[in-house]
Amino acid sequence: MVKEIASRFREVFLDGTWVANTNYKKVLTNITWQEAKQKEFSANTIALLTFHVNYYVAGVLQVFEGGTLDIKDKFSFDAPEITSEKDWEILRNTLFENSKKLANCIEQLSKKELESIFVDEKYGSHYRNIEGIIEHSYYHLGQISLIKKMIDKTEN
Repeated sequence: MVKEIASRFREVFLDGTWVANTNYKKVLTNITWQEAKQKEFSANTIALLTFHVNYYVAGVLQVFEGGTLDIKDKFSFDAPEITSEKDWEILRNTLFENSKKLANCIEQLSKKELESIFVDEKYGSHYRNIEGIIEHSYYHLGQISLIKKMIDKTEN
């Protein structure tokens, strides 16, 4: 079961097309830094959504690597400004690297660990948190895809 969950996690971030016909790596790699910070209507920017998703991936990864759960919802959109292609490349690559690491951690879980409490009982099990990240990430992947379509439409 952990192999399948790790595979679902990799699908949304790195290499899958089954659910959304795309993934973060495929979509974000084809976006320039100017597009990433472009504001369309009242929507968040692609860069801000990328930061937001990575914020949670990195926070959960920290726990899986033996650290504490330090993330707080109120800080999940406190992204640094993207001012260059290098800034954008670092943000994207950080998401991709954190996703690879977390997928590998998920794959190493035993069934007992998967069903065990994640940090505190109020957060539920490890399984619930992994599935929550997958669902949350697909939600924002859809937003990023729509924002990219709006940007492409305004550029043509």
